[in-house]
Amino acid sequence: MSSQRHMRLGAFMRPVSIHTAAWRYPGAFADANFNFAHYQRFVETLERGCFDAFFMADHLAVLNMPMAALKRSATVTSFDPLTLLPALAVTTRHIGLIATASTTYNDPYHVARKFASLDHISNGRAGWNVVTSANPDEAKNFGFDEHMEHAERYRRAREFYQVVTGLWDSWDDDAFLRDQATGIYFDPGKMHVLDHHGEHLDVRGPLNVARPVQGWPVIVQAGASEAGRTLAAETAEVVFAAPNKLADGQTYYADVKQRMAAFSRSPDDLKILPGAFIVVGDSEDEALEKKARLDGLVHPDSGIANLSVLLGTDVSGFDLDAPLPPLAASNASKSGQKKLVDMAKRDNLTVGQLAQYVGGSFSTLEIVGTPTSIADTMQNWFEQNACDGFNIMFPYLPEGLEDFVDRIVPELQRRGIYRTRYEGTTLRENLGLRRPANQFTK
Repeated sequence: MSSQRHMRLGAFMRPVSIHTAAWRYPGAFADANFNFAHYQRFVETLERGCFDAFFMADHLAVLNMPMAALKRSATVTSFDPLTLLPALAVTTRHIGLIATASTTYNDPYHVARKFASLDHISNGRAGWNVVTSANPDEAKNFGFDEHMEHAERYRRAREFYQVVTGLWDSWDDDAFLRDQATGIYFDPGKMHVLDHHGEHLDVRGPLNVARPVQGWPVIVQAGASEAGRTLAAETAEVVFAAPNKLADGQTYYADVKQRMAAFSRSPDDLKILPGAFIVVGDSEDEALEKKARLDGLVHPDSGIANLSVLLGTDVSGFDLDAPLPPLAASNASKSGQKKLVDMAKRDNLTVGQLAQYVGGSFSTLEIVGTPTSIADTMQNWFEQNACDGFNIMFPYLPEGLEDFVDRIVPELQRRGIYRTRYEGTTLRENLGLRRPANQFTK
């Protein structure tokens, strides 16, 4: 491999495919969301394709949609990520393992302990996807009547991040002597008590897990709102972005990277990976036929429900043949709502057309074509400073995943923009990210 810049690839699994009808596609594993053997097969295939990471989304509530749509959703059940990923860690050697954990409905000590443990079990391949939670029904599962206000969720997230990373630094890397002759297990001078007292959190520490192999597991975020972009610029090392147009990708990329200077961070300390929903065919027509067949399996009830979730507003009473009306402010994802509103205006879409669109790939970037045309698009985004790589979303599994690894990956490798082997042993090394110093070490 040359020393030129290389594309980074993650596999975004929600918890398997993002497409509502993926489980119904001919040949798909209908039970993939809750079948460990299938997950093993998927992750081993991703590792064969030299993917940087397996990225598992998570929800702490059943999706807040009408039963007519919910009964058609395969995401109604899935494994807890921090139970699944340690199991996958022992069957893989190289691929990063990224799990979602909410800063709104978790305690930082639990999050710090579980991710530190995953990093040790995987020999340095853990990543934490920091989310503030957008589903208001999650509140009701944790003793609250309603979701915490958007701005407050982000203030708590910033403090939560500070506490978790501080707990990861509870021990110096060489704190544990384990001297059997003297009976001294650790050096007390290399143990650090966080003793944090803040607006939302009070945590003493120290963590009862040794410092992670990577120093800190890789920090991942997906914020696109103003607050989310600022938090990403300050804290994130990987951002899961969602532009679906090249110009929008370039604008987002430049904006977030530019904000990093205010936090004394280099642009190289952050990798921006837009989601890319990819359908491969032997010809353009075949790829379009596959996509049409998949979309045709989405029931109208699902499209309307998914649109309601993404907009944070019940659209079931809207005129499906009319433009999207003005919407009230939402306490769900503000960036998600704005993106769809802007798309509807830009493309002159009716409510029904917008619902049909998000019923499939949730308004992310879609690349449908041959291996050559798909690689052309990916390379263009990569070389035109719209991304550092992609989080790939597979249309159905296992076929969609195997199509990408067996047909797209070799084409990217042939062009010299993607690795042919893993460069390091940890997720940080493979992403080209530095190992953070211990904040308590002078």
